Amino acid sequence: MTDEKKQTKTGPEKNDAQEVDDLQEHEFDIEAGEVVEEELVGGAPVRRKGIYLLPNALTTASLFSGFYAIVAAANGVFDNAAIAIFVSMILDGLDGRVARLTNTQSKFGEEYDSLSDMVAFGVAPGLVAFFWSLNNLGQVGWAITFIYVAGAALRLARFNTQIDSVDKKFFVGLASPAAAACVAGLVWTFHAVEPASWLTLMTIIIVGGCGVLMVSNILYKSFKDLDMRGRVPFAAILLVVLVFVVVALDPATVLFTGFLVYALSGPVLALLRKSRHSAGQST
Repeated sequence: MTDEKKQTKTGPEKNDAQEVDDLQEHEFDIEAGEVVEEELVGGAPVRRKGIYLLPNALTTASLFSGFYAIVAAANGVFDNAAIAIFVSMILDGLDGRVARLTNTQSKFGEEYDSLSDMVAFGVAPGLVAFFWSLNNLGQVGWAITFIYVAGAALRLARFNTQIDSVDKKFFVGLASPAAAACVAGLVWTFHAVEPASWLTLMTIIIVGGCGVLMVSNILYKSFKDLDMRGRVPFAAILLVVLVFVVVALDPATVLFTGFLVYALSGPVLALLRKSRHSAGQST
């Protein structure tokens, strides 16, 4: 057999590695390291190269805020670390809305946002709480921190797999940004308080409790059904002004209290529903 025939040989005898190379070279025809997404347009698959800049830039800013929180906590600047987590929450809320408003949603953006959330709302709050209070507890501190971080990872993984199969009016388990706000609010509120046993116990309960609530099946209101476009009474804008004034008076305490109440609302409402169901069955 000549060399020319060997080179044109196809079928089962063709080298698998060469098939992959040919596929990459001729079918995809993209630069090395480029991102290619495939989506259906009119029932036909269409490949798009590149990413959308604006929403992914906001996601990157959220990721940077979470990273900065870890660095600040490692340097003992706990108030700045807590504030950075709240900044990350704002940016995380913006990237998805900007993507929908500008019609720049993408699979890459969804995956990038999820990984950013893991850092900003999973690793960062856990390490901030650890550097602040839990590192004095030895292995117990490590365990409580890991419960929170693992809870955030499992919560995000479950959310990504159930996103199209659950009622959008509710979250199954405490959302990771709300859990991060509870931990960051705790640190921000009490960062100047001298270490004490009661404060360490509170940290253990909140950090560990938020980790467990994230992986629970307790339902939380998502407020995604809230109509922001409809007309409301004039008094509603006065209420918004009042909320801003109250937050401005003592943002750390107000935010910590608000998110803690939200975290506790899930178990309380679940117990109320269970007691009503039991009472209905007994009658």
